Amino acid sequence: MTEKYDVVIIGSGLGGLVSAIILAREGYSVCVLEKNQQFGGNLQTFVRDKTIFDTGVHYIGGLSEGQNLYRYFKYLDILDDITLKKMDEDGFDRITFDNDPKEYCHAQGYENFKKTLLKDFPEEEKAIDAYCQKMQETCSFFPLYGLKLGKPYYENTSLFEVKAKEFIDSITENEKLRAVLGGSNLLYAGEGERTPFYMHALSVNSYIESSYRCINGGSQITKALLARFRENGGKAFKRHEVTKFETEDGVVTAVQTANGKTIYGDIFISNVDPKMTLEMIGQENFRKSYTSRIENIESTIAAFSLYLVLKPNCFKYLNHNYYHFKDYKSIWDVHNYTEESWPEAYMISMGIKKDMAEYGDNITVMTYMRFEEMEPWIDTFNTAAQKNDRGQTYEEFKAYKSEIIIKELEKKFPNLRDCIEAVYSSTPLSYRDYIGCNRGSMYGYVKDANNPLKSFISPRTKIKNLYFTGQSLNMHGILGVTISGVVTCSEILGGEYLLNKILKATKEEEIT
Repeated sequence: MTEKYDVVIIGSGLGGLVSAIILAREGYSVCVLEKNQQFGGNLQTFVRDKTIFDTGVHYIGGLSEGQNLYRYFKYLDILDDITLKKMDEDGFDRITFDNDPKEYCHAQGYENFKKTLLKDFPEEEKAIDAYCQKMQETCSFFPLYGLKLGKPYYENTSLFEVKAKEFIDSITENEKLRAVLGGSNLLYAGEGERTPFYMHALSVNSYIESSYRCINGGSQITKALLARFRENGGKAFKRHEVTKFETEDGVVTAVQTANGKTIYGDIFISNVDPKMTLEMIGQENFRKSYTSRIENIESTIAAFSLYLVLKPNCFKYLNHNYYHFKDYKSIWDVHNYTEESWPEAYMISMGIKKDMAEYGDNITVMTYMRFEEMEPWIDTFNTAAQKNDRGQTYEEFKAYKSEIIIKELEKKFPNLRDCIEAVYSSTPLSYRDYIGCNRGSMYGYVKDANNPLKSFISPRTKIKNLYFTGQSLNMHGILGVTISGVVTCSEILGGEYLLNKILKATKEEEIT
């Protein structure tokens, strides 16, 4: 292992790998260090009973030819290595509620999206039009979302003060339609009092444009990225947990790993949660105002996930997701659950295998869980590299919570229990330990329309050769984190230069 590189990247999540490819292509010697035995962060998959489960990639938007993620992936040269299944065009996401047998469909393509909703809400054409227009208009304010050069989005602060719930409520009095339009808010941990509309728009828009599942899981994206990275001379090492940054005269000079190595570099990019990065570097290397600002940014709520292995030829494959709420009047408050009311909402997704016929082999269910519920086991750590048992009470807790969710699912699928082969689950601690998220957070940091710049984190840190990348920067999700890698590298290479490279690779008109 070479001891010195031009660029050292800590963490191999999507933001780290995108940054790694871009810089390796530009002739930098680049090294990626990953603590786990699997690269990819939220792109990781795991296998239980010969069944592949995704950690975080349940579906991907914007991947039809000419759309934004398609163009970024074309530049990264990974499109040919990814096998996809297009989801139901007339209802890729279905919003459902207790005591209402109807499935309200989100369809692909804005015209189809409108037409489908009008079947259920024929009186609401004006509201549905206003919603679609606002979605597209909001996305246009974010230059890199559309692969354009422009002022950084955060200079337009009025855009950030519009709340998602407030806007949706303003266009219609129909409470059911309000719930349907906001119904996929588990995608970004939406909260009525503070989630900005731009978060809703950027998260949901690309799925309306096109929605796909990865056949055999999202880890194929990691494999494709690593292959391109290595073809460009990059080096990636797993089971290399960075424990400490060495600094000298206000710059980072090296990192130390748990297995006793010291790796030197000129530029360092952290794909680890900024709070955790500052801890590793030592807060004395930053101004107090900077560390306290980052320390005080709130992380989004965590998740409990249930993974069901299904018996063969028992449960039909569903080529869509469900977002289910107990009460359509409180879709923006489900994070405020009580022990008795949990779960107030959940998302159901199914994995797909190559050559799969009409039956599915797994279901993933995701719901909110506050990190405070982990209190009894908070000091236990368990990763693939360091196996630790959290104890019997933890297993009992997971089994108890799993059973509650299965009972809820039986309301929707009465025959489900007979189709279950095996049950697995993960808690906020799993996300904290495996993915490296602060407090097991699902989506990085809370975006608050009441204080828009509070959670803004620049890719440039207060140490001149240290940069951030990943979901805590501006947006989470596959598209958001891909863009975060581009944003980070723009700071090193120059924004116009890099965007021209991307446009050239996608055979588009360059910026002059």
